[in-house]
Amino acid sequence: MDIYTSIYYASNIMYDIIEVGDNMLDSFVKLRSKYPEFVYEDFTVEEADSKYVVTYYFHIGEIELKPKITILKEDISNDNVDYDYLCYLFFQYGLFDLMSYYKLTCSPRLVIKPMYINEEQCSFFKKVLFNGLGEYFYKNGIDIDYDNFLDIVVESDKKYTLPKFGNYSGNLIPIGGGKDSIVSMELLKNYKSDNKFFMLERNLYPKNEAGYQSIYTGGYDDSDIVVFKNELDLELLELNKKGFLNGHIPISACISMASFILAYLNNKKYIVLSNEASANEGNMEGINVNHQYSKSYEYEKDFQDYSIKYLNPNIFYFSLLRGWNEYQIVQEFLKHKEYLSVFRSCNRGTKQNIWCNHCSKCLYVYIMLYPYLDDEEMKLVFENDMLNDKTLEDVFLDLILPDRLKPFECVGTRLEINYALQEALRNKKEYPYLLQLYKDKYSINNISKGIVENYWNSDNSIPEEYLLLFGDKNER
Repeated sequence: MDIYTSIYYASNIMYDIIEVGDNMLDSFVKLRSKYPEFVYEDFTVEEADSKYVVTYYFHIGEIELKPKITILKEDISNDNVDYDYLCYLFFQYGLFDLMSYYKLTCSPRLVIKPMYINEEQCSFFKKVLFNGLGEYFYKNGIDIDYDNFLDIVVESDKKYTLPKFGNYSGNLIPIGGGKDSIVSMELLKNYKSDNKFFMLERNLYPKNEAGYQSIYTGGYDDSDIVVFKNELDLELLELNKKGFLNGHIPISACISMASFILAYLNNKKYIVLSNEASANEGNMEGINVNHQYSKSYEYEKDFQDYSIKYLNPNIFYFSLLRGWNEYQIVQEFLKHKEYLSVFRSCNRGTKQNIWCNHCSKCLYVYIMLYPYLDDEEMKLVFENDMLNDKTLEDVFLDLILPDRLKPFECVGTRLEINYALQEALRNKKEYPYLLQLYKDKYSINNISKGIVENYWNSDNSIPEEYLLLFGDKNER
């Protein structure tokens, strides 16, 4: 365990340790029985000369959790901030942030006390929780249907009426340091004076060096960056040690609301995501699990509808890359090789700003770049020749074979991966171990070039003015 997750969190309250049974389903049943309610009790906003600090108050039985968010006023350019409306947005963020703590017990009842939300809003959040926790359910062996999963109860009649909104302009672009957000940044380079970049900072992680270095490489500086600081309550880690449930949450859903707050605080019209068509593919046929659910077009549309009706109709959330697949994004990225030494997409290596060279995400990116870069260029990115690493054979097969569980990572479709491997067979003279294995046993030779290279996904919400960036491709 690293230094960030081993931080001791002092508490005057002792909790019973939940005994983990033969499978996590046993713990799930016990926890839901012992902790039937998760309560969003309240939130407070402290405004100082230099910042806003928001504290959330959640509790599960005797367990109290108090995460915080901080926004520095130096990252705010809106001179007419409506304080009551901002507080309403902070309340809304709590509805997303609670997912990190709700998963501890997956209580069958969620009680919302600070403000009123209607039945349609409750349905939106129930859907986000159920689909966003799909991987969590799968990995913990939990089989539960939508109807029996959760009841959301609102115990407040404090309603908020949205004010009249002014005009907004320009782009807020969330940057993670991977190839996708870099491609969005480059596509929008002609809008440079209108671009701001959103960065999420969390107390369990160091500064996102890959994100910052990508922005600097693109010709921007710190004045173009706005930061949303999320301080996780470290009691969460202690509870995980005691046997409370853990697992993947839809972090991109939290980012959607966090970026919405900063878009308002900076008068930005567009929140420009970098989620591609490939994010719509689930992890295995026949099961409702998609690691990338909150990056899918389904979530994008749901959040658009929600934000237009309940947040601010003049701020529009969309993905610029939704028309493209991952293969096409890689091809666009390769036009900008100045980013090869700074971009990072490995979740395991995030804290050290490295590629771990051992996970499915690293191998996936390696495969997608390999046919088009020489050895020296590949070394700018990766330390190891991963296609010669025999220990990665199982990971490799998970990426390419349709009858295996697709890795729980943000990777492209199997069609694209197989096409890239076909390109490697055509472009390379010598074949490393995994590529030779692919050629001998698994090669798919009939993938149409047009299906992959000329792909266009018409299920997108790209504004007309930005569709022009893609030329005639959007007509396919």
